[in-house]
Amino acid sequence: MKIELFYFDSCPSYLKALENARAALRLEGLPEDIELIAVESDADAQAKRFIGSPTIRIDGVDVEGPEAERKGYGFGCRIYANNGSSAGWPSIESLRDALRKRLPRPRLGINSARGSSDENWS
Repeated sequence: MKIELFYFDSCPSYLKALENARAALRLEGLPEDIELIAVESDADAQAKRFIGSPTIRIDGVDVEGPEAERKGYGFGCRIYANNGSSAGWPSIESLRDALRKRLPRPRLGINSARGSSDENWS
């Protein structure tokens, strides 16, 4: 799983986003490996599909889902919805939800030992 945090240096929110992302990974029992990616300009924001600072992606998908990119790209701050209010970073719980959506789900197998051949399986 690849976690990326896109930010610009003067963003007042990216360190809190990083802290929340690490906490969410820890609570999910995952390594706290997060790649920090600086965005330097509006042209850089367009090239990196930067919605605003901070932007967190899990395996290339924004934590608010692919529909978040409909907001467009730009060099500026980002606001996240957090339980009826707003903040400059995603909540730990919203990050955990995003992580769970990206985790592989265990496959339910069918027991191949079905018993004797004269059982009716219809």
